[in-house]
Amino acid sequence: MSGAQTVEEYEVVVVGGGPAGQMAAMYSTRLGHETAIVDRGGGRAAMMQEVHNMVGIREETSGNELLATGTEQLREYGCEIHRDMLTSCSQEEDGAIRLCGNSGDYRAEYVVLATGFNDVRPEPPLPRTGRGLHYCLHCDAHMFVDQSVYVMGHAESAAHVAAILLNFTDEVDLLTRGEDPEWSEETAEMLASHPIDVVHEDVSGVQNGEDGWLKALEFEDGSVREYKGGFAMYGADYNNGLARELGCDINDDGTVDVDDHGRTSVENVYAVGDMTPGHNQVPIAYGDGAKAGISIHFSLRDFPRDPGAIEEQGPVRSEEVPGIPDALLEQAVDFHTYD
Repeated sequence: MSGAQTVEEYEVVVVGGGPAGQMAAMYSTRLGHETAIVDRGGGRAAMMQEVHNMVGIREETSGNELLATGTEQLREYGCEIHRDMLTSCSQEEDGAIRLCGNSGDYRAEYVVLATGFNDVRPEPPLPRTGRGLHYCLHCDAHMFVDQSVYVMGHAESAAHVAAILLNFTDEVDLLTRGEDPEWSEETAEMLASHPIDVVHEDVSGVQNGEDGWLKALEFEDGSVREYKGGFAMYGADYNNGLARELGCDINDDGTVDVDDHGRTSVENVYAVGDMTPGHNQVPIAYGDGAKAGISIHFSLRDFPRDPGAIEEQGPVRSEEVPGIPDALLEQAVDFHTYD
């Protein structure tokens, strides 16, 4: 947007509306800070057919349903939601961060980056995502107990995921799809000492059942192997462009370097969720977002007023409290039923 464009100003702007971003915004809003989410839509969570490993959330809940419920809750608390694609960002002289999008500009004292990553997909033919093609072992391995599964890939990670799957089933194939293996000699010895079939021929076709689930994969040598599903292990493409533009430290694998509360190397800039190191899980993303929201609250909250401010401004007067902005105060009173 141009410099003349009206700028929406907030205390906190969260970039990304997935689980980590929503939770950061939830805490920031409920703790009394003017907060907005700027979300381009989509994301890994939105693609989930079913939500796994979430106590209190039934597995028939889809990722889209989970996110829609979160959006509704956030609006009820007073968080503003903008559907926009951010194109650039900068930190201004006063420390505020300006974010420029296709539909508007946003300015905030604190920014939480929750832009995640994209799974690198292998070349087709492929099973349908969530109906035979999966990316998260810890989310979905439980679905394949005592079933025939595959792992696609030719790197160290693929070999080790194939071995881990032996904890759930005795039918595991490792599909290199015609690529030369990149794993070490030690890993090759590990594979040779476990009941894993390494299949080097490329996939030439996919057979699905009437319910849409994968039934079998066809190979270039004419063979057909039946599978319930499997995992693609080709790495991740981290959405770290805004973090780089702001000058945040980036790790060698593309993740954003953060401390235990999500703080990056740039003052007042946080990063949470899948774009940071660690397990890519919805419950962990929620925890990341909560910790960031609480940390930001500690920095933004008005009270207790520190000794230097008391010396400059005097004791806190009764008319100065509560510290929550009027709009959020009114929304909180309307939200709760005290009778």
